[in-house]
Amino acid sequence: MFNPRLGAKAAQKDIRGALRGAVGPGGSQPQPLPQRVGSGGGRGLGSTRGSEHRLRHSSSGMGSPHWKRLCLLLLAAFSSSLVLYGHYYATVELPAGQRIIASLLQPEPLLLAPSGTSHPAGSHRALRDSLERESFKPSSQPEERNRRQPSPCPRSVVEAARAHPAFGELFQFATPVLMWDQHFNPETWNRLKERHVPYGWQGLSHAAISSTLRLLNASANRQLFDRRHFPGGCVRCAVVGNGGILNGSRQGEAIDAHDLVFRLNGAVIRGFEEDVGTKISFYGFTVNTMKNSLIAYEEYGFTRIPQAEDLKYIFIPSDVRDYIMLRSAIQGSPVPEGSDKGDDPRKYFGPEVSAEKFKLLHPDFLHYLTTRFLRSELLNMQYGHLYMPSTGALMLLTALHTCDQVSAYGFITGNYEQFSDHYYEVEKKPLVFYANHDMLLEAELWRSLHQAGIMELYQR
Repeated sequence: MFNPRLGAKAAQKDIRGALRGAVGPGGSQPQPLPQRVGSGGGRGLGSTRGSEHRLRHSSSGMGSPHWKRLCLLLLAAFSSSLVLYGHYYATVELPAGQRIIASLLQPEPLLLAPSGTSHPAGSHRALRDSLERESFKPSSQPEERNRRQPSPCPRSVVEAARAHPAFGELFQFATPVLMWDQHFNPETWNRLKERHVPYGWQGLSHAAISSTLRLLNASANRQLFDRRHFPGGCVRCAVVGNGGILNGSRQGEAIDAHDLVFRLNGAVIRGFEEDVGTKISFYGFTVNTMKNSLIAYEEYGFTRIPQAEDLKYIFIPSDVRDYIMLRSAIQGSPVPEGSDKGDDPRKYFGPEVSAEKFKLLHPDFLHYLTTRFLRSELLNMQYGHLYMPSTGALMLLTALHTCDQVSAYGFITGNYEQFSDHYYEVEKKPLVFYANHDMLLEAELWRSLHQAGIMELYQR
């Protein structure tokens, strides 16, 4: 049965190896897994493998057809619950008394928006093998970031990363961060159709991808921001997660002092301005996390997606529905197909939006981030194809590849048990570790980047 603590330890060992210069351009990624249903410190229903083991044990020990039938019924009920709910939780006691609760699918408690694509059994092996064997090849069209030499900042991300013996090898700043119309060609299609989302387009239709990308044809779609708007030349960015460490932090003024501010998912601002500020330049999400956040965090005041004239939206292409929603948002028309059919994008992004408002992360960029920075032992689990870095991790790493200086607020730190899961919760709730993310690996990465002077991590 999967042990979250062992998986996290192995993943942390992996990133520590990277810091010793052991990680090359290839990699494998993290994976979500089936776990145990339980609450508190009580015993719960075991994993699939554990259930099978107990079934065999009960059958051989009892030898009664009644017990065999009973165990088969229990196993069938357990399997049905996976189909009906799409995810379940696991509670594992750690030596320090910590509890890691793992959910199989979504970063929100409810699977309100099921995936539009299915993955055959064993597909996680192909994904893992792909990540292990592929060497990332930077685009022949370098990002604006790579043409800036030198940076006027006292110590930029690029300078700090290149000076570090391990991170200097991990960072490839020529990697395309965003995807736009010129990226869509036969070579790209043939290559990416072999990878699962979010790292490619396997199982997605050519029409769905091409019809969306052809709309991303403005210069604003090619870069996260225009450097000409920052005459000083040093672009300072804050990435604001939703962690409970920000409750009572009084970091709002410091956050708003940055040139650009990234927020994500259930970014509650009203009532917490002193702690998290009010400025917002980018809002990052997948369609699934966006919709689930609107329901899960409505009681805390998150009743609509942030809207502002200067705000830009960063789509994370985790499924075909992200491409379809993006296309409909640019066209200003209801979603024509899929799980969001009939949905009006204007209620999320405002009545008057254009293609310039939207950014789309490149599948190659997501592949690169996972293989080099956030490889996890979760990939070796049964549901490995569900793994991807968290939304917060993707936004923070996006900022690290585009901004000159980066500060992270509201991200997991070593003393996370002292704080609630989110900063806007009235009563303290324990941090939840979901099985499609490796939060402890992410925590180790943030700590290492902070210690290397590549970014500033808010801690208390």
